[in-house]
Amino acid sequence: MKRRTFIKKSSTIGIALSITPSFAFANEIEYSVLELMGKEDIALYGEGIQLRKEAHDAFLAMKRAAYSDGIDLKIVSSYRNFERQELIWERKYLKYTEDDGLEPLAAIDKIIEYSTIPGTSRHHWGTDIDIIDGYRKTSGDVLVPEKFEPGGPFEDFKKWMDGNSRKFDFHLVYTDDPKRRGFKYEPWHYSYAPISIPMLTAYRKLNIVQLLRNEEFYGSEHFTTGFIKNYVRNNILDINTALL
Repeated sequence: MKRRTFIKKSSTIGIALSITPSFAFANEIEYSVLELMGKEDIALYGEGIQLRKEAHDAFLAMKRAAYSDGIDLKIVSSYRNFERQELIWERKYLKYTEDDGLEPLAAIDKIIEYSTIPGTSRHHWGTDIDIIDGYRKTSGDVLVPEKFEPGGPFEDFKKWMDGNSRKFDFHLVYTDDPKRRGFKYEPWHYSYAPISIPMLTAYRKLNIVQLLRNEEFYGSEHFTTGFIKNYVRNNILDINTALL
């Protein structure tokens, strides 16, 4: 892998998607495989918000409540499609393998400390947000756990969200529970439960092993069946139990 350019590769998903099955729930909303993997355009709302309508409205209500308490809820990241997640993945893969000299498997382990494999991100759903307090100024990367701890610039944000986010049906996804595996603690990542729970239920019905084995992006050739099953168990499903 000599080149530094990101080549747009066709992300074929094989026979499993040729019939594009959908999953229906009591509210009669259906989620296709393409939609669940971030490969289908969905209706998104709000400039700088980019969430499904119900999640968008709940976020604005939460933002107004926080504003009255001196907190400015600012979205750092919300919806990301498959292609965007693929770019993030490949940029990190190249950095770790070419710049840092890591072996492919070590690079993949490093990536999945915080970043998801394309096609498996909750940000594909239009329900999840990475947020901070826009009033607090800080330098460098804002999505650092230490900045949400006592004495950090987002300490008050964290306290407010701990006490109020559930009133608006937003729940922290990757908690600091020491027994939790998978992605590291992310005090900035919240999910709108009324939509993300049924979407996760639908996602669990997919043949993730086959779908990922059919993808072609940097590092995907190293995804064994055992690795993917562990990834699903630890990174996709070992989350805040309120979101299962």
